[in-house]
Amino acid sequence: MKKTITILLAVAILIVGYRFFSSSPPVTNSNPTGETIICFGDSLTYGIGAEKGMDYPSQLSRMISREIINAGIPGDTTRDALNRLEEDVLSNDPRIVLITLGGNDLKNRVPRETAFQNLKIIIEEIQSPGALVVIGGIDVPLWGRGFGKEYERLAKETGAVFIPNIFKGIMGHRNLMNDPIHPNGAGYTKMAELFYDAIKSYL
Repeated sequence: MKKTITILLAVAILIVGYRFFSSSPPVTNSNPTGETIICFGDSLTYGIGAEKGMDYPSQLSRMISREIINAGIPGDTTRDALNRLEEDVLSNDPRIVLITLGGNDLKNRVPRETAFQNLKIIIEEIQSPGALVVIGGIDVPLWGRGFGKEYERLAKETGAVFIPNIFKGIMGHRNLMNDPIHPNGAGYTKMAELFYDAIKSYL
């Protein structure tokens, strides 16, 4: 009997310990200040591959019944985005900023360390006045160069809300893709749903 109780107690301690140490890190600015919601990124934010009004920021805007600024520019690397951060994000009194960046760094063979140093600066600059940041990660099999793990590490380090893979359930499905890289309108719907799930408790 004592042995059984001891085993049960040990199991209970392990469960509690696991939940404690594996729990998500605290979110920076979970009660954000600011006024605007901004989607900041590259062609995946702009909406290449989708018909007008079917980019993910437009669809997300309809889901939450609030205006969202689409600050996506096709082809942008993290360096390009850093250069326009003040004008396109910080000057617009951001409350929540959703980021999709890094794909062009990956494609253009920008060193991983450089890309994620740029991203860290971007995130911390946005967080500084009190805004919440959501990182949309990209986890591409085979040629991802470890970017997927770096997004996760960066989110933990900065306290940003993290979506591990914005292509989840999209890439590889012809009915959801316009080309090998860009979703179509239906694919962007799924992306918008991922971002909605990430921000709904902070609206």
